[in-house]
Amino acid sequence: MNQYEMLRKVSRTFALSIEQLPRILRDILTISYLLFRVSDCLEDSAAMDSEHKAQLLRLWACVLRGEASPEDLTGRISDLDHNDPEVYVAQHAGEILEQLHRLPSEIQEVVNLHVTETSLGMARWQEHGPFVENEEALDDYMFHVAGRVGYLLTEVFAWYLPCIRERKEQLMPLARELGLALQTVNVIRGMRKDYERGWVFVPQTFYERVGLTRDGLFDPANIDRALNVISMLADKAEGHLQYGVSYIRAFPRHHHRIRLACMWPYFFAAKTLALSRDNVNVILAEAKMSRDQVKRIMCNTKLFGWSNQWLTWYYQYLTHPLSRSKALAEAT
Repeated sequence: MNQYEMLRKVSRTFALSIEQLPRILRDILTISYLLFRVSDCLEDSAAMDSEHKAQLLRLWACVLRGEASPEDLTGRISDLDHNDPEVYVAQHAGEILEQLHRLPSEIQEVVNLHVTETSLGMARWQEHGPFVENEEALDDYMFHVAGRVGYLLTEVFAWYLPCIRERKEQLMPLARELGLALQTVNVIRGMRKDYERGWVFVPQTFYERVGLTRDGLFDPANIDRALNVISMLADKAEGHLQYGVSYIRAFPRHHHRIRLACMWPYFFAAKTLALSRDNVNVILAEAKMSRDQVKRIMCNTKLFGWSNQWLTWYYQYLTHPLSRSKALAEAT
């Protein structure tokens, strides 16, 4: 299985975005994404306890820094189920690193840095335990698992485009916000599944504010109060999401393919957020977009995403039940 096949197996959504890019960017971000998924596999595995996960995440960081061989890691996860696409990627970490080493040296340094720091952050959180005290702690966790991805993307785009290189310092804070936005939506979307595997990423201060406990948050008898917590998280996500349009607009309109690669995860998150507000399925199961909704966003952005004004309008249109005319008036 080559790198692009691996990418499609572990994330069809991000594969759609990455496959839009020019070839060199497609190669760089495919490899980067797969390396991040090795970290994800070690963090998410149900077959290991937290102490073991933290040890392997730190070992993975050593591999990335050249202080250990890939076989030191893959040999210790050879018993995991290779039919799981994420496990398959982790078990082939050595091959992915070989692909990384064929990239320009400055890109290798960027990718190594951010995947290493993400892995070490994940290790620290495994040792911390399956709860989040407050919003500051949630932001710390989300920065390591998503905000650093935003940094990496911006550094790669700056390497490729002189116009982005000139604006890199201004874009890095926006990249962090965009990473936090996407991860906050992931926290909302995955609340039930995370709870079932023992983790609650909802800040303790959020659910205690409405008189709920960690377990009470997921009790169907407490739906009304739980939905208030979802609203808090949704407001937080929207606070981060509002910076995304400014980030996308920084890319010249003639780089439409790069803009699309940024638009799709951003607008998918915006639509998922809208679907999650006041939705009991967030607590009881999962709220997610339909395939038709995904296709509609892709089609609309291909047609109209060159327009910066339209981007602002479309974000508002997806996140709020406004009429088209009112949304357009606010955008202008």
